[in-house]
Amino acid sequence: MWFPSVSGSVPLKSVEVELQVRDHVATVVSTLNYENKEDKPLEAVFVFPLPGDAAVCHFSATIGQTQIVAEVKKKKQAREEYDDALSSGQQAFLLEESDQSPDIFSLSVGSLPPGESASIRLEYVTELAVQADDGLRFCLPAVLNPRYQPQGSEGASVQVTSVPASLVPYSLSFSARVSSPRPVSKVESNCSLDPLQYLNTEQTQATVKLAAGHKFDRDVEVLIYYKDAHQPTAVVEAGQASAKPGSLMGDPVVMLSLYPEFPQDVMSSLASCGEFVFLLDRSGSMDCPMNNSKRDQTRIGSARDTLLLLLKSLPMGCYFNIYSFGSGYEHIFPKSVEYSQTTMEEALKTVERMGADLGGTEILKPLQHIYSQPCIPNQPRQVFVFTDGEVWNTKEIISLVKKNSGSHRCFSFGIGEGASSALINGLAKEGGGHAQFITGADRMQPKVMQMLRFALQPAVVDISVTWDLPKGVSVTVLSPPITALFQGQRSLVYAQLSGQSSEAAEGCVTVKYSLAGHPSQNQLHFSLTPAQDTGLTVHRLAARTLIRSLDMEERESRGEQDGGMKKKVVELSVQSGVSSAFTAFIAVNKGDGEAIQGPLVRRNVPTPRLLHYGSQQGGFRKTLGYQDYCSPHGGFSMQNMQGYQDYCSPHGGFSMQNMQAVQFGASPDSLFSGVARTCSMGGGRRPFTSKGMSNNSLAGAPLPLMMGMRSNVFASGLSSDSMESCSPKQPPRDPLLQVVSLQKASGCWELDPALAAALGKTSEEVENTKPASVNQEVWATILALIWLHGFKMDAQEEWELLAMKAASWLRAQNAPCVTECVEAGNALLGCNVQKDALGL
Repeated sequence: MWFPSVSGSVPLKSVEVELQVRDHVATVVSTLNYENKEDKPLEAVFVFPLPGDAAVCHFSATIGQTQIVAEVKKKKQAREEYDDALSSGQQAFLLEESDQSPDIFSLSVGSLPPGESASIRLEYVTELAVQADDGLRFCLPAVLNPRYQPQGSEGASVQVTSVPASLVPYSLSFSARVSSPRPVSKVESNCSLDPLQYLNTEQTQATVKLAAGHKFDRDVEVLIYYKDAHQPTAVVEAGQASAKPGSLMGDPVVMLSLYPEFPQDVMSSLASCGEFVFLLDRSGSMDCPMNNSKRDQTRIGSARDTLLLLLKSLPMGCYFNIYSFGSGYEHIFPKSVEYSQTTMEEALKTVERMGADLGGTEILKPLQHIYSQPCIPNQPRQVFVFTDGEVWNTKEIISLVKKNSGSHRCFSFGIGEGASSALINGLAKEGGGHAQFITGADRMQPKVMQMLRFALQPAVVDISVTWDLPKGVSVTVLSPPITALFQGQRSLVYAQLSGQSSEAAEGCVTVKYSLAGHPSQNQLHFSLTPAQDTGLTVHRLAARTLIRSLDMEERESRGEQDGGMKKKVVELSVQSGVSSAFTAFIAVNKGDGEAIQGPLVRRNVPTPRLLHYGSQQGGFRKTLGYQDYCSPHGGFSMQNMQGYQDYCSPHGGFSMQNMQAVQFGASPDSLFSGVARTCSMGGGRRPFTSKGMSNNSLAGAPLPLMMGMRSNVFASGLSSDSMESCSPKQPPRDPLLQVVSLQKASGCWELDPALAAALGKTSEEVENTKPASVNQEVWATILALIWLHGFKMDAQEEWELLAMKAASWLRAQNAPCVTECVEAGNALLGCNVQKDALGL
């Protein structure tokens, strides 16, 4: 099989990753080992993902016995130094963060002579997110699917070179060391791990390794569980001795980890109001299986099932709407409507027809439309975003959410491997909500329903943070204000401490807020004595937090302050040694060695790509890094297209043989509407359309021949998302979803043959066992609740809210003989569910 992206030798041979976790902060050291086995000097370019909130703080290269440590400089200056070094025959190394998305980096290794080896060391620190089950989540991203660039957007997208996971030409080794004041109870992963090894009897330190033979078929996700995880903590870290006192790096920095505890009786009461807007990705990549298996349910199929549960769980009296997007967007209702049986049924009919058929991934315009709608009085707006997150304009989207954060909360869900952590986390962080990632064998439904519970719980308002410090010590808060607090979720606050005090070396921070009309507060006392041997981790995380805030302000104020914020970001990035969108790491080997002779040969190091590329019907799959198929002058070349038949099924699709024999099926403009998007990804490639193709665009192919391509292949343009067409055969509907689908908006069920069948009984069995004094809806609803509690407790998170709604409906009926009904229902269904368990 032919892969242009790995033509020639790939000089990257292995990647070694060491993870060090201290409580809820991770330090990651990656070593990339390069070797040039060719007879010409090479330049290796590697575009790869990192966690979106990572603070990259060290970059160095070792050649032989020489180590060159990189400096952070303004991006333009770093690029010029890199180019100058290569043109003069020196070795140089450049590491850049993407301008548009902070979870994509580009590493250039320049002038690697024949036979030479180089070792690149990259270090970053990151916070670990708290999961619903109290685990701390670390993700080492491996997958970088091509990012969709909206038509007409400015700037060049990052060029992603990728190959199927099975053909990644380098190996990965991964080890983790965990230490915490509290015992480590377990470590889990979506990948095979060697057994956990404890390093002390208290079990507060442990190590674990990735099992040998790891394949690049997924991101490496590690979940760490501590005993007593939810404890507020404070770490004070001493400043850098060489830095100027009064500067961020020269002063101590405190990191507060706050876990508010809310009264259980308040949190168990759910709101009966709100405007719920669900925004669903229907780009082509959503047609791929959830678990990278053709036998598994597709992402869009899982999203449809999730919307069913959401719509059944909404409270009467709320408002809702459903948007879906691809290259364009649609909405079910012109504006949000009141939730009722009629509107719920109309929405469900539309949801059932939704497919991954809207092309690319343009999330900005539907968000703009949602925010343009006036808010409904006394109905707090909650936006739920579902996407596989392969977008290019991440910062623009997040900036829009932040701008509208005062009028809504945003909950975000990253679906599948390769979803952009910068996008998913950024949407939730700036929208005052919460983010979830659905990868590997995860089910979407429980994670989404937990977020709906958060959205229905009373909102915490009037949040303030006050500091009580000894005389002579002042505080500068570096984190953005806390806008949302959730039960069981952590909030991090970074602050710079300036000055000295001779008084007691202890400080106090108080978080005040109002919940359900009742004022409350949490206090945390902490020592001002700096922690030892922390390696400036807290300072670098604080710097990254401040850099992100300033970067966001710079985007919002562009054109107003002549780049004043940008200047601050550059100064802070250089001072702290932490990367930003406006700076880069540059290292030049200025040794006495001879200049490297001969023209450089560029080699793109590929990342793994996990999407599927053939279908039962044929046709393209998701981008193979379309830049690899574009000629240097723009457009496709026939030479570059010769390998496409390898990605298409033998039953049709796109091959050299059938290109010349297909019938006319699309107008020239619609035929190539998407090609401009995929062939204008920077690097000098220009967009082309059928109106302006040069001979070399298609190696002299006449336009009528190209216009003869099958219309089903090019129906939505040749964007990275719109070529998706891999629909595995869907499994029969889950019995749980059958039962749920029959529930009415009010919360009750009707006694009909469909419900009887879903419960595994005949209509006669169900009707003949009904107590005489009870009406049919009460009996049907009690049967459904018994069935859920008796047979589906493993999925309780998915149906808990709609069951609470059903129990509330039953209580409102004041029905007689409820106890008799429960006993009769248990006898019929073969269960032993207590009345109290049903909420009755």
